[in-house]
Amino acid sequence: MNLTNMARTLRIATRKSQLALWQANYIGKQLQSHWPDISYELVPMLTSGDKFTQSKLQTLGGKGLFVKELEEALLDKRADLAVHSLKDVPAELPPALHLPVICKRDNPLDALVSTQFSNMNDLPGTARIGTSSLRRQSQLLAWKPGLEIVPLRGNINTRLEKLQNESLDAIILAAAGLERLGLEHVICEVINPALMLPACAQGALGIECREDDQELLGLLSPLNDELTTACVKAERQVNALLGGNCHVPLAVFCQPAGEGQLHLQARVLNLDGSQVIADEQSGAIEAATAIAESCAENLLKNGARQLLLVHS
Repeated sequence: MNLTNMARTLRIATRKSQLALWQANYIGKQLQSHWPDISYELVPMLTSGDKFTQSKLQTLGGKGLFVKELEEALLDKRADLAVHSLKDVPAELPPALHLPVICKRDNPLDALVSTQFSNMNDLPGTARIGTSSLRRQSQLLAWKPGLEIVPLRGNINTRLEKLQNESLDAIILAAAGLERLGLEHVICEVINPALMLPACAQGALGIECREDDQELLGLLSPLNDELTTACVKAERQVNALLGGNCHVPLAVFCQPAGEGQLHLQARVLNLDGSQVIADEQSGAIEAATAIAESCAENLLKNGARQLLLVHS
């Protein structure tokens, strides 16, 4: 198949948030840099997760809330590809869809944002911290049990406004989202993963499309990053083996560790952070699947199964 001079308009399904639109435009421009005759148009849509900004995400049915409508647009052929923050994508995809491309990962870590405190260690033990992530909440409480966790939903700008309007001492946001929107100046500190491991696939963009669109697969292939793919697939495998969803405080992070090596860390916690079950594994990139399986097995064996049952 000769793709060099192909003229095709690609329809990119995306959420309507400022960050999602930035990400979809970024992918469109990346495609054009490889295939100058390609054009693209965005197909913005409101997802179920976007409609319930005042409700806790974990009561609404899990991660698929932020991708379901985009996947329906792919299946109905109203869109050719969907761009996702990969941390929102469930481990299991609908039949006829696949995730052939995982782009080079941006900053995978969380960030402290505060107008009063410049780093995590400066936070008082009773600080009011905004986050609706169970993963962040449980790790914060494991670190300082007296912290007051305040639910925080909405897009990035809404959350930044709530920092001021709701008398919060700090909020925790994904560093990658702030950096993509040119808001790195609000970051007080990128949080050390020893204190707070990120979510599965945090900082990575994934491209989902129909399995039968072979022409599109050829166009997308230059955007895939093999090292990010290996790391993120290991994280997603741990997540899948543990049945991870928004109900479960689960953190998992895989990163390169020298020539051809990966290092995988994972934690399962209870909501108040009083129980932390952790494991870490290292090995060759080629053994990423085995590393993930071993990590998940150790977590389950050491008590994660009981915690997962409590939160399921």
